[in-house]
Amino acid sequence: MSLQHGNTQPKTAPNPQAPVGGSVIDQNGKEITITEEMIQQACDKLEKSRENLGKKS
Repeated sequence: MSLQHGNTQPKTAPNPQAPVGGSVIDQNGKEITITEEMIQQACDKLEKSRENLGKKS
């Protein structure tokens, strides 16, 4: 018996501009909804900064 009970993957491609359940407040007090695209950009930036650290040795 498998522990998987069906496919949990979305049937359609996710919308990168869709909210992911959080927000931040900018310097002017405006609430900015966090999107998938924002998370991907942050992850890419972090990954590139970690790669650059390895090249400095």
